[in-house]
Amino acid sequence: MKKRSRELDALMSHLNGKHQQAIVDYATFLVQQYKIQTPVEAGLKPKEIARPEQETVIGAIKRLKKIYYMIDSDTLLDETSSLMGQHILRGREASAVINELQSIFQVKYEKYLEQ
Repeated sequence: MKKRSRELDALMSHLNGKHQQAIVDYATFLVQQYKIQTPVEAGLKPKEIARPEQETVIGAIKRLKKIYYMIDSDTLLDETSSLMGQHILRGREASAVINELQSIFQVKYEKYLEQ
């Protein structure tokens, strides 16, 4: 960033006041036009929905989809299907599967924030 600032300072020093103002005006326009809000700035925060004491895996998936509504649930299909299969076909305990689902959704949300 410092290198860019030095380059800009050097270029600006070769321009008269009117042209310098034009550069500032254009830069202001670009900032306003292309400012990308972070998901949190845009209000895309997870909803707060408490986990019920007795929750099914399907209920947990529905709850997590509501909490993390900003995440495309299709991107989680493989992982959620795999965990559902472990629960139904292999008898894995529901609470353990739900804990892992929560972790997966949380990680996906953190990656979403990094974009």
